This record gives sequence, C-alpha cells and structure tokens, in this order.
Amino acid sequence: MNRADFLRLAAAAVAAGISPAARTQAPEDPSMQRRPIPSSGEPLPVIGCGTWRGFDARAGQRGQLREVLRVLFEGGGSVVDSSPMYGAAEAAVGELLSSMDAHEQAFLATKVWTRGRDAGIRQMDQSFALLRDEVVDLMQIHNLLDWRAHLTTLRDWKAEGRIRYLGITHYTDSAHDDLEAAIRSEPVDFVQLNYAIDDRGAENRLLPLAAERGVAVMVNRPFGGGGLLRRLSRRALPSWASELNCASWAQVLLKFILAHPAVTCVIPGTGNPAHMRDNVAAGYEPFPDAAGLRRMIAELQI
Repeated sequence: MNRADFLRLAAAAVAAGISPAARTQAPEDPSMQRRPIPSSGEPLPVIGCGTWRGFDARAGQRGQLREVLRVLFEGGGSVVDSSPMYGAAEAAVGELLSSMDAHEQAFLATKVWTRGRDAGIRQMDQSFALLRDEVVDLMQIHNLLDWRAHLTTLRDWKAEGRIRYLGITHYTDSAHDDLEAAIRSEPVDFVQLNYAIDDRGAENRLLPLAAERGVAVMVNRPFGGGGLLRRLSRRALPSWASELNCASWAQVLLKFILAHPAVTCVIPGTGNPAHMRDNVAAGYEPFPDAAGLRRMIAELQI
C-alpha cells in the first residue's frame, strides 16, 4: 500500500464520519485505544478475543480460559467473539462470564450458521442460552450462509432489543466479492473479514467500502496464513519495532492491522493467558504511519 492509497483510505474514513481525531485517544491516555462503531458512535476497544479452538476446551481447562478473559478485561478490552461452529466455546464463555460476574464487561459477539429462518432462530436461541445472557451485542451471519433469510430475523431482533448490532462474516479472499455485494445491497453494522500483513486483499475494495458505508470492521486471522507468526518468531525483532512499543512479532502484526483507518477491532484467537496479555499490549499507541507501513512490508518481504 503506497502513501496515496493510505491517504485515500483515510479520506474515505473521514467521509464516513470516522475521523482520525475521533478514532484516536490523546497520547497521554494510557488506556487501550477505542474506535467508534460507525452506526452508533459507541466506542469499542481495538483488541478482542476470538474463541475458535482456544475456548473449545474441557471443563478442567476453564481456569486458564478464565485468566484469558481477566487479562482481556483488565487490559481494557471487551470483545469476545464466538460461534456455534466453535464446539464448546459458547458454553465456556457463558459459564466463565457468569462465574466472574463479568457479563457487563464483555461485548459479546456470536453467529448464526445454518440454513433456513426457523433453524436460524432455534440456533440463535441456543446461543443465548449457552452464553447466559438475554442480549447479545453482535449477532453475525457466519460465512454468509443463507444470509438473506437470517437478515430479516436479525433486523427484527435488533428492533426488539434482543441484539444490539448485526453483521456478516467470512474468512477467505474468495468470498470478498460476496461480502462486497452484501454490504452494497443491505445495511449492516459490522463486517468480519480476513486481513493481515501477508493477506491484504481486503485493502482493494472491502476496507474502503466499509469506511464509505459506515460499517465497522472486525478482523479475523490477523496473523495471516501459512504459519507466518511461527516463521517470524525465528527472526529477531527489527530495531524499528521499539518505535511502536512492540515487544513481539504478534504485536507488530496486530499494529499493522490497526494502522488501517477502516479497522474497528481485531480478534486474535487464543486460549493462552500469556498470548492474550501480549495481544492486549498491541492496542496501545503508537501505531505505524504510511511510511512505517511501507517499511514493515519491505522488511518482512511480503
């Protein structure tokens, strides 16, 4: 991404009412950065926790997951993202939040992942029961499965107050055209998509479109594909990482994503408290500017 592209995307964010000044806290504020959800203006912490794999755990592992949530909340985060397709993750999240008396600290996001309106309602009702909450902050249509049928239900439930926001998701570049078509045709509050330093296809149309349409962007798969983080872990951090207050490659990769003006939140998945603590630290300023982004891409030869 060159400087002209970066400035164009920043301009799109401003046009959508997401000005950089509004998105960034004062440098002297030591808390995690929060960015407004465009459809409401509600500030959302920029680092959350994905529960795929990490929270699909046996009851004996719940103590470790409890610590993951404690680290997230104490670090200023709130977003916990799950799905019925994540095994026992929804049940684990609901049990832990109840035992911690922490439902009010969480921005709960989950998904519907089935075909048919009635089947979708049954599945979402089950998610409410597993999460042990009467209101889900964000209900998303997972991988766009039968999305038109579910969107009608989600609109009704948002009007009734059962959910606060509705969204759509996918995790592959091959679905970006479909995500784009959905965003252009229907109003949604959130889009969840794949974006990483080695997976930048969303920069072409989806991120500018989200900024233009006032759609919050939640980023999944932030550490890329093909074992990028594992490969980088064998390399020493470059000297410029300290300029961004980065102590790990995970923080470098997360700050690359958060430098984009259209990104609202990133949700690296983990069931490891140490990894959660490391991820949380990426939510604090500073973030790379356009020159810094070019340097990061060149350094990593991606």
